[in-house]
Amino acid sequence: MELKRGSNRLMFLLIVFLISFILGTTMAKNALVNTYAEGEDAVFEEAEEYFVTFYDDGTKLTVKTNARTVKEALDKAGYEISSGDIVEPGLNTKINRDNFFVNIYRARPALVKVGLIEKYLMTASSDPRKIMEDAGFTVYDGDEIKLVENPNFLETGVATLYELTRNGGRTVTVETEIPFKEVEEKDYNLAPGQKEVRQLGETGLKVANYEVLYIDGMEAERTLISESVTREPVDRIVAVGVSAIQRKPLTASMGANVYTATKGDGTKVTRKETYYDLNMSGVMRLAQGYSGCNHSGNYSVRADGAKVDDDGYVLVAANLSRYPRCSVVETSLGPGKVYDTGGFAASNAEQFDLATDWTNRDGR
Repeated sequence: MELKRGSNRLMFLLIVFLISFILGTTMAKNALVNTYAEGEDAVFEEAEEYFVTFYDDGTKLTVKTNARTVKEALDKAGYEISSGDIVEPGLNTKINRDNFFVNIYRARPALVKVGLIEKYLMTASSDPRKIMEDAGFTVYDGDEIKLVENPNFLETGVATLYELTRNGGRTVTVETEIPFKEVEEKDYNLAPGQKEVRQLGETGLKVANYEVLYIDGMEAERTLISESVTREPVDRIVAVGVSAIQRKPLTASMGANVYTATKGDGTKVTRKETYYDLNMSGVMRLAQGYSGCNHSGNYSVRADGAKVDDDGYVLVAANLSRYPRCSVVETSLGPGKVYDTGGFAASNAEQFDLATDWTNRDGR
């Protein structure tokens, strides 16, 4: 009996240990998930790996990494970026493909001289004109920049001196970047609201020539002489997921359109759409008397034949107990607003009847 009681006690302790272990593991995993959830882009999954090649002032290194941004890839590869260094593409650029290239231009000391004025700076540029401008000097057309040996090398530690000689120029050429546009494209294969970059944008370049007016030896005014675009910007293309409702709009030849819609509360309904062609003036005047409508009472016919209010909403007839007058709803012809109802609403509370000019074609 004592042996049996001892065996039962051992079994009981073993079960308690296993339960504690399972609970502890679950709690630790949940804590880890919560920790990841605190980050904006954090997810509890392993990122895809890509090959990334770094070019760092003459050295080359290719690594396979699951880093998601250029900055994260640099950190994982052990690169330190100092103030003044230039990284292309930018640190926040996402890595989303193989054979991704990162260029690192290291800042180095430079000494510039204009007349009796000398300035020391750290720069990653190799363009003498850009170095002069970074030092705060305007370089005019006709000015000459020479690289000479620095006679004060032992004092400054900089071997090369950029020396600018003024040659009486009275014009200046200025290069400025042209920002790129962001273009959104509908993609019915992406979830509604989801976005995906399909083409990275590139800035353009514009060159302007100015005539400079001096007063008492100081630049006082610039007058534009000519301007030209030397590099056109490239649009940034972003695919945006849209609902299936926008893939299949109601047409005159359909008669009726049936699709699955997501309501404001997240529930899905099978909706039927039909269309009708009546003079909507009386309906629109009636809507003016309802609280929240704030409407002029006017409407117009859109290029595709849909009747819309002053704000561009398609005029919709619906079950007023579910969709009160002036409710904003989603239709296959775009955002709509409820102004009317009909006998159909009694048999199908989710049906919409869209006001169009498809039958009479009289423009009203």
